[in-house]
Amino acid sequence: MPRGGSIAFKALGVPEAFRDREELRKWVRTVASDHGHSIGEVTFVLLSDKGLLPYNQRYLDHDEFTDVITFDLQTGTGISGDILISYDRVRENARAFGVSAQQELRRVMVHGLLHLLGHSDKSAAKRTAMRAEEDKYLALLK
Repeated sequence: MPRGGSIAFKALGVPEAFRDREELRKWVRTVASDHGHSIGEVTFVLLSDKGLLPYNQRYLDHDEFTDVITFDLQTGTGISGDILISYDRVRENARAFGVSAQQELRRVMVHGLLHLLGHSDKSAAKRTAMRAEEDKYLALLK
């Protein structure tokens, strides 16, 4: 296993959109380290809306498209989980917010990672705090 745990990137049925993977791995480790954690095994998976929908229906009982679903798979040391991302939502949200698809992809990636690190977005105050954390870590990539 690579030093500091395993960070993998997969694209299933959509274009491979992860860029600068080594930079992304360093960034993910920095976010985890800032929260007092190391990486066990984290996998970021890009899917289509239709590919992600069954997970949203089965595990969250939501019958709608979403941009990200995080599965905490913690079993040992370091954070571990799968972060499933809708490539369709990323592209649509990027257009809606006037940012690049890469910027939006990174926002969704750090959002999922923050969930693995214990952050919640279940209330307005928590969503605001989580957005501030996202912005803080996105600034490290500019």
